[in-house]
Amino acid sequence: MTNLPHLEPIHVRGFEFRVIGLPLVTPFRTSFGTQNDRRILLVRAITDEGDGWGECVSGDDPLYSSEYVESSHHVMLHHLVPRLLRNDGGPMHATEVARLLEPVKDHRMAKAAIEAAVLDAQLRANDMPLSTAIGSVVDRVPSGVSVGIHDDIDALVRTIGGYLDEGYVRIKLKIEPGSDIEPVRVLRETFGDAVPLQVDANTAYTRDDGPHLAKLDRFGLLLIEQPLPEDDVTGHAIIARQVGTPICLDESIVSAHAAVDAIERGACSIINIKAGRVGGYLEAVKVHDVCQERGIPVWCGGMLETGIGRAMNLALAALPNFTITGDVSASERFWARDIVHDPIVLDHGHVVLRTGPGTGVDLDHPFIESVTLSSEVVGTH
Repeated sequence: MTNLPHLEPIHVRGFEFRVIGLPLVTPFRTSFGTQNDRRILLVRAITDEGDGWGECVSGDDPLYSSEYVESSHHVMLHHLVPRLLRNDGGPMHATEVARLLEPVKDHRMAKAAIEAAVLDAQLRANDMPLSTAIGSVVDRVPSGVSVGIHDDIDALVRTIGGYLDEGYVRIKLKIEPGSDIEPVRVLRETFGDAVPLQVDANTAYTRDDGPHLAKLDRFGLLLIEQPLPEDDVTGHAIIARQVGTPICLDESIVSAHAAVDAIERGACSIINIKAGRVGGYLEAVKVHDVCQERGIPVWCGGMLETGIGRAMNLALAALPNFTITGDVSASERFWARDIVHDPIVLDHGHVVLRTGPGTGVDLDHPFIESVTLSSEVVGTH
């Protein structure tokens, strides 16, 4: 449940879509490929009461999901925003956004970005932090780091050693066939069993790989994340019966309904919640709630967000059932310079929630302008 129904509505006049380009500090490799930089679609809600910002997490290519930057931009411009502006600037509540956009199938990352912008604007207008609105229960959360696939295991050891020295309290290692058992073995031998370690397959395996993945059981991992394609929920239930390590779902969980279905079918015992993947932070809270009701722990995944999405993820990760350390790392993990004046920093293995209204971040507008690739405004009449 959230505190949002008690807020005064806002009058949305238009939206700005701004694509920026940022280089990653280091290349990030998963089973989908290697990223050296990111184009990021930012959304600004323009309202009578003030602006709000959201961040779309779709990537350059339709690999993690069917969405990508151009598709998200197109569907926002031609299908989503027109549905929100039909009331000609009448009062709107962030809780209405999902219902108004529901006739458009899928495109959850695009919907999430628009909802986030409206939500930020409404919360700022009502002087309420996102954490208060959605029911966060702590003011800081432990921080884990996601580590990409390395061809050189010695380089992987150095990388992870550096993150542990910085204070990260949990390591997530990307894996794929041919780069799984051996790197995990070396990491356990090097850093010991006390370091919380989990692996993420990003759908790289098949139903036949259960016995192979079971070889990871001896390393005491927290979980194996999304070993099979997202549409194979039954396959995950089969794998879960063959593997002792808890199976966690990511790409398969696109809504609270999907979470309940996966849980009831025995496909997972842990769920990774990403607001963009489920269509928004309000739906993410619903996923949290249905998991909590069924005794399924959750954690907050990351999508290489800037300070906007990172701050919103922090508020989400502070809900009571987020009992597993997530991927809300410091801004400097991915960006030499973030687009906010107060980037997320690591504080004794934790990251601190923003306390200001809305997302609580102050955007660095001159820097955003300097890295802007395109910008357009619709509405405002």
